[in-house]
Amino acid sequence: MKNYYIIFLTALFFSCSGDLEDMNVDVKNATSAPAEAFFNTALKNMSDLESGITYGADGNPFNTTRLLVQQISSVTYNEGTTYYSNFDWSNVYMGVLINLSKSAEVVNEEIASESGTAAVSQNKLAIIELMNVYTYSKLVESFGDIPYTQALDVDNISPAYDDAETIYIDLLARLSTALGNLDETAAGWSDDIMYDGNISGWKMFGRSLQLQMGMRIADSNPQLASDTIDEAVSGVFTSNADNAEIEHLGSQPNTNELWTDLAVGNRRDFVGAKPFIDYMNDLDDPRLNVFFQPVGSEYIGAPSGLVVAYDDYSIFGTLFYEPTTPVLFLDYATVEFLLAEAAERELGGVTDAEMHYNNAIKASFEYYNVEGADAYLLQPDVAYDTALGDWKQKIGMQKWVALFNQGLEAWTEYRRLDYPSLSAPPDSYVDTVPVRLIYPISEQTLNRANYEAAAAAIGGDLLTTKLFWDQY
Repeated sequence: MKNYYIIFLTALFFSCSGDLEDMNVDVKNATSAPAEAFFNTALKNMSDLESGITYGADGNPFNTTRLLVQQISSVTYNEGTTYYSNFDWSNVYMGVLINLSKSAEVVNEEIASESGTAAVSQNKLAIIELMNVYTYSKLVESFGDIPYTQALDVDNISPAYDDAETIYIDLLARLSTALGNLDETAAGWSDDIMYDGNISGWKMFGRSLQLQMGMRIADSNPQLASDTIDEAVSGVFTSNADNAEIEHLGSQPNTNELWTDLAVGNRRDFVGAKPFIDYMNDLDDPRLNVFFQPVGSEYIGAPSGLVVAYDDYSIFGTLFYEPTTPVLFLDYATVEFLLAEAAERELGGVTDAEMHYNNAIKASFEYYNVEGADAYLLQPDVAYDTALGDWKQKIGMQKWVALFNQGLEAWTEYRRLDYPSLSAPPDSYVDTVPVRLIYPISEQTLNRANYEAAAAAIGGDLLTTKLFWDQY
């Protein structure tokens, strides 16, 4: 029996030795993940960056933009409203762009191993590119020159900055190529959190982004803008059903970041700003009922930048205290405003600016389930023929309202269209509303040579330095 026992143990050892490495694998801590996981993480992180409102050392460069464009004010801590904030882009590069890069890496590995369908993989890569372009464009539009060609090289801890206009031109080329690679007859992601694998939806988002970016450079590069808009207009959003938005769940961590800041964080300092609420009050705008809560029976905005009593002013509407409220990346109302502008500029073969302007306002009302758009449009101060100013003022003022809770885009369009007319609060760091974000302090200490070269190239690392597309 002893000999049989030894033989049994020997056989058992050799039969199991090939699995010993597997026995040492920690199954509770993943060492790999599917491409979808990285991609959806990037989408959720970008959603958090664009919807969050708490500013400070949290790596979010975009969360003061609602304050800059004076849709809201902070009545307790006024650093953001008076422009003393620091800005950090690490969460954009690390939380969004690295995840997109990793997602593409996994898809390319699938292609190399022939483990997936070629057309499906091509669609996935094209969609990743759409989000790469979207994300980089927001950085360029906020800072100017940024790390780009060397940005995601983990072996390079001091990446050089690329020229902002050169980046933008390259992004437009990447966007055009990605759109050409989308195949609507094939599948894509099986469960992405924006379009749930709908390739047509992603393509419409790409075309709408193309329209938006083309219009950004309409003054600085008219020919490229014209070519870009020509390519875009036939495929843009046609209703709110097409909106690029991230829907959220009712429990953390997959909730709306604004809800996390306001409700979970119990923030009692953010209220509507006086310029914004006064404008909506003057027009008896029924969207006020959604955007804000009344004080008694009135909607009252706080003077921007002042420390005042929170309870005296209108706070965010109840919609924004819901964890599931979607976050918009790009919407139909924005597209219609851009088409109205295209008609005024005679671009893309678009005509009838008034019709598109009206469509934009109606789309905003519809999105927020507010009635009364037709009556609103009949007001002389709203109607396209009689509203004050030129087309930039008409579109700019109404776009300011429609872009509520899209602070980054509202601030960018304020800079581009020069409306509304806003003044810096008393005792601000600079005496005008900022037109760019300053580079992160970490760049001054960890990447100083490249930081100094970039600052010199754009005309100074200042809140008042205009970017290449905002010179006119």
